[in-house]
Amino acid sequence: MHEWTDDPYEAFIGRWSRLVAPELLNWLDMPTRLRWLDVGCGTGALSSAILERSDPLTVDGCDPSEAMLPFARAHAVDPRANFRVGDAGRLPYNSGRFDVLVSGLVLNFIPDVSQGLVEMARVVMPGGVIAAYVWDYADGMQLLRFFWDAATTVAPGAAELDEGRRFPLCQPEALESRFRDAGLASVKVRAIDVATKFRDLDDLWQPFLGGAGPAGSYTASLSPADQGALRQQLQSSLPVAADGSISLIARAWAVRGEVA
Repeated sequence: MHEWTDDPYEAFIGRWSRLVAPELLNWLDMPTRLRWLDVGCGTGALSSAILERSDPLTVDGCDPSEAMLPFARAHAVDPRANFRVGDAGRLPYNSGRFDVLVSGLVLNFIPDVSQGLVEMARVVMPGGVIAAYVWDYADGMQLLRFFWDAATTVAPGAAELDEGRRFPLCQPEALESRFRDAGLASVKVRAIDVATKFRDLDDLWQPFLGGAGPAGSYTASLSPADQGALRQQLQSSLPVAADGSISLIARAWAVRGEVA
């Protein structure tokens, strides 16, 4: 049974991002006492994991949404942490300030990814590391894959909102190419799979009603009757166990590179 939160994003996607974050840090295997920056920190899932696992000197987090920061501050209570408003395309930090820059579930929402990566490289010292992860919307992020397949079955026009179609960046070849084009060296990409188990259909469905993300916004825009039709179609396609539980996989693609 999941612990629900008043934050719609945390209930919908943030809780799964919290499972990916430690796996990213294990892969990076960075030394202790480094200066970290979390770009697009959102609710602070990745920042919290850094504080818990990486023994950082400092962790700065920035996000373009002021509304996200209170949740991040409340869940990363540590004197080494500092959160502020900041946009990936114009980071409010001096050049070469950080040893490591990480970004979780953000790259595909940056209007100019190429410029964003150049800006990220600016604030990281030479030899430092930049890493990010994004959901595999097209296939491995099964919660959203099942949702959009059901939505387009009920209403074909919903396909235009499907993140699997809208975000071609969220594939390993595209991620590697963007990092290399930004001048980063030793670029590597890997998949990170985490289990997403739901108690029953209600446990899976309820977060979509919170309005978070494209899927949540789409669901909230529907009439009660259309929501019911979507829920029924989704239920018919999901792998429901005998006890009513639903076990899915959430795959993220992680990428890392070094600043020259």
